[in-house]
Amino acid sequence: MGIDVMDVTRRRFLTAGSMIALSTVAISTCAESASSPPLDTHFAVTHTDAEWRKLLTAAQYDVLRGAGTEAPYSSPLNDEHRRGLFSCAGCALHLYSSATKFDSGTGWPSFWQALDNSVLERPDTSLGMMRTEVICSRCGGHLGHVFNDGPQPTGLRYCMNGVAMTFDAL
Repeated sequence: MGIDVMDVTRRRFLTAGSMIALSTVAISTCAESASSPPLDTHFAVTHTDAEWRKLLTAAQYDVLRGAGTEAPYSSPLNDEHRRGLFSCAGCALHLYSSATKFDSGTGWPSFWQALDNSVLERPDTSLGMMRTEVICSRCGGHLGHVFNDGPQPTGLRYCMNGVAMTFDAL
């Protein structure tokens, strides 16, 4: 009993094609849901899309309102080591103290703790992986993600987009 090579090739092609199609649908659906705040969340600072575009630079808008990611090592805030506060570029809410900043080696400003009531966290399954998205609690702007591979005392790594923040030296 021989194996029909053509049948095996056809099955592999159809299986691979089906997997790619399903993955594309799942990723695009997840990416859409990850880029917008939950429908039942009301933020203290709100603007129309047109107003956000006027208030933010193109890069800030892409990250804060579109859940984009800046290139690693592109933000001057990655190398910011002075004492001070990191705030949301969309609404100026203080998010992180320089006392919790550390060099994660990832190319993005990283912190082991957010300031009280400054950020919200929600599941993010975009790009086919499970992560926890971090957004500003005042305006809902996308800041980055938090991971469980940071230093003590929390063991967390808030991996933030520098373009989504400003810095005020103390």
